[in-house]
Amino acid sequence: MKCDNSPKHAAPRAWHEVLRILLLLPIPPTALLLPSRPQESYCAYSIILMALFWCTEALPLAVTALFPIVLYPMMGIMDASEVCVEYFKDSNILFVGGLLVAIAVEHWNLHKRIALRVLLITGVRPALLMLGFMGVTAFLSMWISNTATTAMMVPIAHAVLQQLHKKPTGKDVEEGCDNPTFELQEASSQKEEPKLAEKGEEQLRFSQGMSLCVCYAASIGGIATLTGTTPNLVLQGQVNSLFPQNGNVVNFASWFGFAFPTMAILLLLSWLWLFQVSLLYFGILSWAGARRLDQAFRVIQTEHKRLGPMSFAEKAVSVLFVTLVVLWFTREPGFFLGWGNLAFPDEEGNSMASDATVAIFIGVILFLVPSDIPGLKAPPALLNWKTVNEKMPWNIVILLGGGFALAKGSEKSGLSEWLGNKLTPLENVPPPAIALIVCLLVATFTECTSNVATTTLFLPILASLAQAICLHPLYVMLPCTLASSLAFMLPVATPPNAIVFSFGGLKVSDMARAGFLLNVIGVLVITLAINSWSYPIFRLHSFPAWADSNNTAGCLAIQANATTPGP
Repeated sequence: MKCDNSPKHAAPRAWHEVLRILLLLPIPPTALLLPSRPQESYCAYSIILMALFWCTEALPLAVTALFPIVLYPMMGIMDASEVCVEYFKDSNILFVGGLLVAIAVEHWNLHKRIALRVLLITGVRPALLMLGFMGVTAFLSMWISNTATTAMMVPIAHAVLQQLHKKPTGKDVEEGCDNPTFELQEASSQKEEPKLAEKGEEQLRFSQGMSLCVCYAASIGGIATLTGTTPNLVLQGQVNSLFPQNGNVVNFASWFGFAFPTMAILLLLSWLWLFQVSLLYFGILSWAGARRLDQAFRVIQTEHKRLGPMSFAEKAVSVLFVTLVVLWFTREPGFFLGWGNLAFPDEEGNSMASDATVAIFIGVILFLVPSDIPGLKAPPALLNWKTVNEKMPWNIVILLGGGFALAKGSEKSGLSEWLGNKLTPLENVPPPAIALIVCLLVATFTECTSNVATTTLFLPILASLAQAICLHPLYVMLPCTLASSLAFMLPVATPPNAIVFSFGGLKVSDMARAGFLLNVIGVLVITLAINSWSYPIFRLHSFPAWADSNNTAGCLAIQANATTPGP
């Protein structure tokens, strides 16, 4: 990026934002709504204040997420002890446990082995090369962070492109020379990256397209699993917080059944779109001759051979990773009794063990299993706390908790109920139109704001909307969550976009042009998903009893009358 990030320029910018927002603090909170409803007004004031800080990033996102601990007790909304509990809920622990496994995968370079192996299978023909990069990036993003996946895949993509663009000597490949682009440090990658301006027009477009396909695939792949990206966990936490009796309706298996087909369709359409637009077109075959394709393939072969055979640590992490996924799927699948229902049932027969239980169980094992076959000297474990502490995004853990605290405060203060009453006129709007509007609104908002902050702000409001118009809450909450990952147009929209942009060769207009239609495609695919295969998975055809409240008592009565046969 071209912006100046030096401290002497960054500090004044931050202080200007803080001062701007501080000017809003004296606004009387009770003037926001009704003077007769102070609790709702105070809570709304807190949410608006946090939204301003999140949107401007005047303070770190995690610091803003701590505001409820100060504001809610001072305003009489919640006790401090109640607020603090929200910062360490089941979804937070699931996030930590999932990241423990992801960190182990990264620590032992297993993700790079998987990526190179898949690329050896797909080959380096332009169409298949892009599909291979998108497929492996999306798969890795399902399990490890989108940012880490992009940071690993972009240098690999540029190393392959160097071989396609260079003069056909092939000397460095045949001699097995090191390729500096495979070094994952950003500084060295940028220094060794050749100037894209010196390449032909077709080569430049191909390089731009390859970069974009990696960052887009990372964002798309993250939606497929519950732990793939943070907004998914925000949804689970908000549903559990707002509707405690929901029976764990959003779990790993149900989410995968809904989101994986959505991800697969969106990924395929994205590949077709990127290959057809001006960034990638079939004319690329004119300069990618057979010899250059062979050289690029040898680069991948060389790097794969350099990894050597799988170590004991890689095999152990692979086994634990597969075990984790199997346990997640079979804990409480819904269409048959899972091991959680059979081994750890509660009074109603539901599993007392959650997805977080499984994640932490596997995470603890990672600290116990040795990284090599024990000999005279005990080898270190697969994971150590120093590595975890360095790579764990603790700021996201706090940010998640702040979102749950916001939702609980809205419920306790009565703001959710008040919003629901104000949104009742929307009951005359067809549900598919509501879902489409939600997707468009969130997809636009997330281009400028963190996807976690976006879902944190929108989900409680949408839950109130659904209750007010007797609509299944997940019918509007699911599209909101998926749409928050449609950040394709701007470099600042999401870290994968920023990483790709930092490698050079891309202008904001390039990303905006390719990402605009991709956003539209994403909105249409999500709308299709929520109106088709999501219905049997989440039983969206009827208003659920667990969403019933004092304000929605009529919903179940209307539903009962509608299903009762006439005389």
